[in-house]
Amino acid sequence: MSKSSYDFTLYGPDTQQLYTEAPKLERIIARMPGLQEVSSDLQIKTPRVNVVLDRDRAAALGLDWNNISSTLYDAFGPQFSSTIYAPTNQYRVLLEMLPQFQEHTDGLNMIYLKSNSGQLVPLSAVAKLVLDAGPQSIPHSGQLPSVTISFALRPGTSLGQATSEIEDAARATLPATITGAFQGTAKVFQDSMQNMGILLIVAIAVVYIVLGMLYESYVHPLTILSGLPSAGFGALLTLLLFKIDLSIYSFVGLIMLIGIVKKNAIMQIDFALEAERREHIPPAEAIYQGCLIRFRPIMMTTMSALLGGLPIALGYGAGGEARRPLGMAVVGGLAFSQLMTLYLTPVVYTYMAAILVRWNAWRSSKALSPSCRRETDVSNNNCAISPGPLSDVRGSVPIPSRERQRAVG
Repeated sequence: MSKSSYDFTLYGPDTQQLYTEAPKLERIIARMPGLQEVSSDLQIKTPRVNVVLDRDRAAALGLDWNNISSTLYDAFGPQFSSTIYAPTNQYRVLLEMLPQFQEHTDGLNMIYLKSNSGQLVPLSAVAKLVLDAGPQSIPHSGQLPSVTISFALRPGTSLGQATSEIEDAARATLPATITGAFQGTAKVFQDSMQNMGILLIVAIAVVYIVLGMLYESYVHPLTILSGLPSAGFGALLTLLLFKIDLSIYSFVGLIMLIGIVKKNAIMQIDFALEAERREHIPPAEAIYQGCLIRFRPIMMTTMSALLGGLPIALGYGAGGEARRPLGMAVVGGLAFSQLMTLYLTPVVYTYMAAILVRWNAWRSSKALSPSCRRETDVSNNNCAISPGPLSDVRGSVPIPSRERQRAVG
């Protein structure tokens, strides 16, 4: 059980070094402005007696460590030595020193050890008693002794910022033999945040692959996804203005924005591509008409999604405070991206269309043999055509084989 909300555990093989370095780190953490209620489970205030054994003298008297440790355990353990069986019950026999002799160090001088030869040797003849103070218990992390530093956050301090500061202080203060790790809620937070960036990248990659299969193009999915940076900026700016931490719920809101925001660009680009194919108008004119005609559907769908996330952003209902970061990320991202994508998507579409035209023109020139690149040869119909089908500059419809010479001419 910890004394505060979050825990940072130190562990190492050397107990004395651990108990020396842990209070130093605790004082550094207590001086951090974003933390409060800093404490540790290391309380070296309990009086204790250390039995320092002279092993050479004990070996000379025919005593070994197992004999000494078992005798001390019998005295202070305690240890059940046997069981008395009665007709209706059974009683376990407890072997230990009387309680009045366990309260003071004088009781240790009354303990005698039995040597291998059967002689009784007093404990004081082979051991020295050292009085000092130590911890009441020695917690372990795995098989190593450990010290846990507990802390809480001040209002306005995020858990991610606190964990980063503590890790930096531990690396700068602790020796290489002592290792630190977060436990409990802080550990769960670290583990969850480590994979969130990868999850966000995977979500964008999946959306790009699906859009690429639908449009059969590598370029148009990039145009559709061009509105995601503005949505992410709007979501992060909203969280910053309302002083909300970037939690798991916030990341869920960012992933939701990937699916919601791209529908604006899809409606614009669908109309523009259809207009280019049917009416054979330039890309700039096609996307302009798409923005005018699809403005009302874009506003209707965006407002419905924004108003649907507004109760979550306000924190209504049971447990609404936990879901509030999700709603704030969605509402802020939608509001900002709605203003930006109406201007950003047409610009990106126009530039991408120009790049696509140049690419198709370059591919068409590569499809011709070198002799076709001279104007005199083209006029004399001395061109050798490559076997692949030619395409127009927009790369839409292949030119039939009968019209190849006419097209080249």
